[in-house]
Amino acid sequence: MPNLLFFSRNRCTNVEQIDEKTMRSSCHLQDTFTDAYVEILVKLPDLEITEIKSGVRRCPQNVNPIKIDSLQKAVGVRIGPSMQKILKGLIGATEDFKQLAFMVEECCHGIILCFTKDELQKAPKDKENTKEFYTNMVKENTRLYNRCAAFAAGSSLVEGIEPP
Repeated sequence: MPNLLFFSRNRCTNVEQIDEKTMRSSCHLQDTFTDAYVEILVKLPDLEITEIKSGVRRCPQNVNPIKIDSLQKAVGVRIGPSMQKILKGLIGATEDFKQLAFMVEECCHGIILCFTKDELQKAPKDKENTKEFYTNMVKENTRLYNRCAAFAAGSSLVEGIEPP
């Protein structure tokens, strides 16, 4: 990366339910050098990825279209335990492709967090029990670790929890 005085990055993940059997998760990345997106469709209830769309509008290196097409290897993967290892094995994460591979993971984590929101709403209202509730929730589902600011390393909610 060139010696810069200015750099900004925005990454946004959005999840929506299309119909009773389909969810869409999209991740958009815009920074000083890159403008890219990944969108996945997921079949319910088994959380199987049925379609992946992606595109790079701007990036510092020329992204090989064949590498973008390799995201299609993740079609058929089920979102759940070991998903990150499976995705890494299928689509890899070479330096010029790392962001798109990470964005596929982000889409999957968005789906997971969408199903977690009902559990989050069960949190007790008093502060003392709330911290314990969230800490136990992350201990029981370590995939939540570092997936949002509240569960990021250094947060009091994940104090004492080993990163996955």
